Amino acid sequence: MALAQHKLNLGDYLVWENAQPERHEFYRGEAFAMVGVRRVHGMVSGNLFAALKSALRGGPCEVFTESLKVQVADEAVFYPDVFVTCHADDLRTEMVFRHSVLIVEVLSDSTQGIERSLKFAMYRRIAELREYVLIDPDSRSVEVFRRNERGLFELHDFTGLAEMELASVQLRIPLTEVFSGLEPTPAG
Repeated sequence: MALAQHKLNLGDYLVWENAQPERHEFYRGEAFAMVGVRRVHGMVSGNLFAALKSALRGGPCEVFTESLKVQVADEAVFYPDVFVTCHADDLRTEMVFRHSVLIVEVLSDSTQGIERSLKFAMYRRIAELREYVLIDPDSRSVEVFRRNERGLFELHDFTGLAEMELASVQLRIPLTEVFSGLEPTPAG
């Protein structure tokens, strides 16, 4: 998130945002311009979207990308890199989703602090959310925070393993597929 541009209520933000040429996230009355992404970010997001789209085809859930909004209460609207919803209301909406079961953020140096803290804290308020995934394309780290039977999020670190498991959508994805198209990691 960058510096705040406007002080708005949620309704005003949604009207204003839909008229903007660029995207802005919303948090407690303020709109924040989205920063551009690097090629590796787009590659990882696209690879994950493609794997999820193929796996979910014909089922009750749909996968979406960063061009669509996820709302958390009346306090926040974010553009996750990839998210999955199975909720009937979300499957009928055109712009604002509220019931994601899986949210993925691809990290960068400029965004990882906010994605690990503020966004994770907000996303945990979504009752349907089962997994929050953080992927760092530079270090090839994959962290899956999964809600347990007590409602707490536990870390499942898939860094360095052959595949990651997304239990929320009953899917295993090879990490070679997630990082396909990126240069090999340096030896050592």
